[in-house]
Amino acid sequence: MSNNSIELLLKLQGLDYQLLELERSKEYLPDMIGNLRAAITAAEKDLAEAQDQMEATQLEQKRLELRVKEKNADLERLLKQMIDIKTNKEYDALTREIEHIKSEIARSEEAILAAMEHFDNLTKAIQEKKAATDEIRSSNGSQLESIQSEVDSVGEKIRIKEDERRNVLVRLDDTLVSTYERVRKGLGGGAVVRVRHRACSGCFATLPPQLIQEIRRGERLITCFTCGRILIWDDDESE
Repeated sequence: MSNNSIELLLKLQGLDYQLLELERSKEYLPDMIGNLRAAITAAEKDLAEAQDQMEATQLEQKRLELRVKEKNADLERLLKQMIDIKTNKEYDALTREIEHIKSEIARSEEAILAAMEHFDNLTKAIQEKKAATDEIRSSNGSQLESIQSEVDSVGEKIRIKEDERRNVLVRLDDTLVSTYERVRKGLGGGAVVRVRHRACSGCFATLPPQLIQEIRRGERLITCFTCGRILIWDDDESE
């Protein structure tokens, strides 16, 4: 087997590896796009939920403030009624009602303070979430453009590699091509391997000295008796 045939076989194998990777990219590139978009969606959702909480907190604070205003009006009215009280029974009843309203006002005012504190915390959180979301949009957006461009070019890259592959095939002996294709399809790739440490570098089976010498001379096609791979000599291999 001539040096030219070996070079062509290795080139063919390299093209097949590239074609395999391009075919695989049809699957993993869309997954990468989906993951990047999902990350953006998750960040936007998290931000939107925080903004919704802020809006709800504002509405609750306004509701509580209105309630305090109404209860203060009720309290003022009851205090005015104290002037017209004539019996202890009426006084006790009015006093209980006044204390109840004061208690409601106190609870509402505490809730207002809690709402204000929650609002402040949400304001800080939203600023951080906005910055994080903007960063994810920018970073993922750039990656999405790059990956989408790669996806769009996969078909053309495959076509070019297939043309190169055909040009290599027509320059190889039919028997060599047949053996190569049979081994490649049977093993799923890696049909041509070098002899390393006096063994097949594909399955690591030790090779007889006589066979090693034949491989080194390169006069004929030799395959591994264990895995069937096409064996070629490694120039770095010691005799």
